[in-house]
Amino acid sequence: MSDAHPKATTGAESAARIDTSKPHSARFWNYFVGGKDHYEVDQQIGDEIKEIFPGLVDVAVTSRHFLGRAVRHLAGAQGIRQFLDIGTGLPTADNTHEVAQRVAPDARIVYVDNDPVVLAHANALLTSTREGKTAYLDADLYEPEAVLEAAARTLDLSRPTALMILNTLGHVADHDQARDLVRRLMAGLPSGSYLVISDSTSTSPGMIAASEAYNASGAVPYHVRPVAEIAGFFEGLDLVEPGVVQVTEWRPDSGDTTGRVAVDAYCGMGRKP
Repeated sequence: MSDAHPKATTGAESAARIDTSKPHSARFWNYFVGGKDHYEVDQQIGDEIKEIFPGLVDVAVTSRHFLGRAVRHLAGAQGIRQFLDIGTGLPTADNTHEVAQRVAPDARIVYVDNDPVVLAHANALLTSTREGKTAYLDADLYEPEAVLEAAARTLDLSRPTALMILNTLGHVADHDQARDLVRRLMAGLPSGSYLVISDSTSTSPGMIAASEAYNASGAVPYHVRPVAEIAGFFEGLDLVEPGVVQVTEWRPDSGDTTGRVAVDAYCGMGRKP
């Protein structure tokens, strides 16, 4: 993310900004989860990394499954009706608004990204039930107050809201800066709001090697972190059981066998007191 303020941009303008000569995180991840919105350069680095660390495919797929379980829990058991999803990524199956509105048709979702690739596909996200609403902001994680101000045009930020930051914070190299950005976003949300984070972690030599190969490809770097740093994002919040765990271990569905797969990706959910 690089732009400073929310703004309106057309899909055509965004497409003109897309660089197909270098790998791109959203397209790369899309390739790993079986999507079709990627280019040859993304597939090439994806195949290279599969050779280095095949487990990254499991990370991508199981992280996506975690999103669905987290949103269902929030919209169902916790009665959350507002979601602020930062670092949206490319739309695939079961996006945040689809999962939330399946449980609660009146749910309102705001997606935030300033990635030209994602923006070019934004119209695919801008669907909604008649009772709810879905909106998209071309805005920047590095300007939390601007994000909140723009999101307030769709969401009532005096009511509990779920802040979703999935597989995004690795783009912020400095951990203290990343924590500050999260704190500032949560500061604009009321008591009873939730923070949901998942990210790849530096928990195996294979994941570290895969990260180094990706960062050497010319793509915008993505930094994997120790589990303790992921847990630090939830400081001051009440962690929802089972706490900060591998994405496969967070409230797996009945009969789900993916919990047996160890993955280098951790997640958590915290409630603002």
